[in-house]
Amino acid sequence: MLTFDTIQSVKEFLSVKKGEGKTTGFVPTMGALHEGHLELMRRAKKENDLLAVSVFVNPIQFNNPEDLEKYPRDLEKDKQLLESVGCDVLFAPGVAEMYPEKEVTEKFDFGKLEQVMEGAFRPGHFNGVAVVVKRLFNIIEPNKAYFGEKDFQQLAIIQKLTEMEKIPVTVVPCPIVRETDGLAMSSRNQRLTPEERKIAPFIYQTLKQAVELKNSMSPNEVKQWVIERFSDKPQFTPEYFEIADDRLLQPVFNWKDAEGVVGFIAVFLGKVRLIDNIRFY
Repeated sequence: MLTFDTIQSVKEFLSVKKGEGKTTGFVPTMGALHEGHLELMRRAKKENDLLAVSVFVNPIQFNNPEDLEKYPRDLEKDKQLLESVGCDVLFAPGVAEMYPEKEVTEKFDFGKLEQVMEGAFRPGHFNGVAVVVKRLFNIIEPNKAYFGEKDFQQLAIIQKLTEMEKIPVTVVPCPIVRETDGLAMSSRNQRLTPEERKIAPFIYQTLKQAVELKNSMSPNEVKQWVIERFSDKPQFTPEYFEIADDRLLQPVFNWKDAEGVVGFIAVFLGKVRLIDNIRFY
């Protein structure tokens, strides 16, 4: 595995490979890698000649300074995991390399897509995501880029970004990878206390039960039922539970309103914010 920390060096290497006709599959990450990331990488490796991965904790997508400060970082451990899946290229830049201008002024308008759920509760988050992903796409120039469906709204934003900016990359959605007890894999899980980690699967259990209620309740009734379920669990503080269509992510008030419907949740367990989603159909 070759490791680069400057834009020029990684671009030069990959442009040579591109000239040789090699295809590149790209997985952008913020490090603290886990099995969910590795699944994306295995697929990228299988479907392309080269696997490129970036590790960069992007400061401009955090609207909570404490969250940025406490975000887990362990590049040496990440490198070992990358070696284990046969990563060819690691791009691990510093903040000054990615943002030499210090103040980022780029602004994207994703319309309604960014006004709900994560966009509503984390102002500026998706603009920060779009800025860094666009820059990474311009640097790596991948044929395909792989993103997990756990961050479903982020995935929709990135698909919209490539369309708006006419970026020639195929965005490949990949299913959520879960722990054996159902908890969606996330780097933030590392911040849970042992006691919190034991009860964390309650989130997914609740989502699964919500899907079973579809035939006997309206979307609004299911939403109310989910929030009430958490009222019995003082360790959890739900931020939102929304039932929305799977394309524009707008609220669904009748089960026949959309061809695809997904339930989205964000909940604090102690001080750790966890998100998950489940498809209703």
